[in-house]
Amino acid sequence: MELKKRLDHLLERIEKARLAYSRHHIVRLVAVSKYASLEQVQELYACGQRAFGENYIQEFGRKATSLQDLPLEWHMLGPLQHNKINKLLELKPALLHSLHSLELAQAIDTRAKEPINALLQVNVSGEAQKNGVALEHALETYAKISQTCPKIHLQGLMAMGPLGGDEAQSERVFSAARDLFDKLPKAKTLSMGMSGDFELAIAYGANLVRVGNALFH
Repeated sequence: MELKKRLDHLLERIEKARLAYSRHHIVRLVAVSKYASLEQVQELYACGQRAFGENYIQEFGRKATSLQDLPLEWHMLGPLQHNKINKLLELKPALLHSLHSLELAQAIDTRAKEPINALLQVNVSGEAQKNGVALEHALETYAKISQTCPKIHLQGLMAMGPLGGDEAQSERVFSAARDLFDKLPKAKTLSMGMSGDFELAIAYGANLVRVGNALFH
């Protein structure tokens, strides 16, 4: 029951932020289930949540296999190593958020038998500990992947607020990501905002938020 309360509260907050941005704006929630048990995922599913995100391929595989009877929509959020590409393709995520380089895109494209939906991860803040294409190279990289990797269907961008940053720093990151997103042809998804900053991300146009802690802790 506690989980249902948290989900309802979270959805209320998302709805309030969405309406403040635009009543025509639609925001999707991906429940980040990396610290959640199978039972908690099942419970959230029973409450109506369908999209779940995992950071590690092994855990993604374990949960997706154990819960394969449920029509869940799985998202891959964490960094992807080249030696895990085949496993990722087997799991067929609805969306790969963490496509962080042209090299990774080409490696996936070479091995993929069918198209995979992906977001280009952009390291807007330029933090060394984060993956992602540098902001100044993002437009060019997005275009190159679109032109040279037919199996990768780019849907938009994924960005993260600065680690331990204040609100003004987060605003700068989200604003820059939104400006970039607006320049992309046919981009549909702007994935940004986590437990601590999703309302701010929505205020800058995020239409997909990734929330774990606010749900499971």
